[in-house]
Amino acid sequence: MVTITQIAAALGVTPSTVSRALSGSPRVKPSTRLAVEKVAAEMGYERNIVASNLRRGRSDIVGIVVPRIGREFFSNAIGGAEAVLNEAGLNVLICQTHERLDDEVRALRTLRTNRVCAVMLSHAIESKDGSHIADILGGQIPLVQFDRVFSDLPGWKVVNNNFEGAYLATKHLLSQGYRHIGTLAGYMSSEAYVQRLEGFRAALADAGLKPAAEFLETIVPETGRQAGSLALEAGCDAIYSAGDFSALGALQTVRERGLRIPQDFGIVGTANESFTSLIQPSISSLALKAAELGRTSARAILSALGDGETVIPMELIIRQSSDRNMNIK
Repeated sequence: MVTITQIAAALGVTPSTVSRALSGSPRVKPSTRLAVEKVAAEMGYERNIVASNLRRGRSDIVGIVVPRIGREFFSNAIGGAEAVLNEAGLNVLICQTHERLDDEVRALRTLRTNRVCAVMLSHAIESKDGSHIADILGGQIPLVQFDRVFSDLPGWKVVNNNFEGAYLATKHLLSQGYRHIGTLAGYMSSEAYVQRLEGFRAALADAGLKPAAEFLETIVPETGRQAGSLALEAGCDAIYSAGDFSALGALQTVRERGLRIPQDFGIVGTANESFTSLIQPSISSLALKAAELGRTSARAILSALGDGETVIPMELIIRQSSDRNMNIK
């Protein structure tokens, strides 16, 4: 790699002059700066970002840690955050954990090593608490959590109104005449899924009913298909799912059994993934407003907010899978 010392030797100036010129210091004459930049480009010089960050003690990079970049919700959240941060002159470094604790620890350590100026995080399913996050960031790097959060960690949190959303979805199923309603509840290591389960239970309790069935750790189509089969065996006539992918799996199982949706069986999912409006029958779902979560999280970083929380309401999108008033062939 080409070094500052080599550039200085080629120009007959001191390395400190080259360093100042490349960093845009006003102490260097414009003609000298242009000469340094020209020779640096010709020699193929690449700035050592890590070394620069070590000298400054921080960078202009915000680290964003998510479970899966490929999930539409998280990609939209990243897009919303990136738009706000880029406009403020900051860049982003994106890490995905694949829902694994070890990968989350590795990502956070990498961000710390690179002296990021802040971290935006939605934790992995394998993360049971936030102790490793606190240990790695050490209170020195500002943290904003979004969607999946640990309430006991310091810093700002941006969350969906998970309880109210699940309550609303379950009340909708009740309004359509379903009475034996089960749920695909997700992982209880995540406060978001816990709150959705609580909202589901509360809506049924207010109607004088009990859950017909509850299935945990069902956030992918495969486990949704299995839970859908068990839900039918338990006598369910509807399901509220804490995720759209598990709702899709349940829908496939119900249709394979020869039942009509929504006449015989109703389904509401969560996240409003794009496929929910494209398949037949289309799936009712709670919209999580991912881009808004991302933008709000980025603004919290820029505003250097302390401890606190922003709650963003969900919106119920009613489609064919739960509306018995629709004429579905």
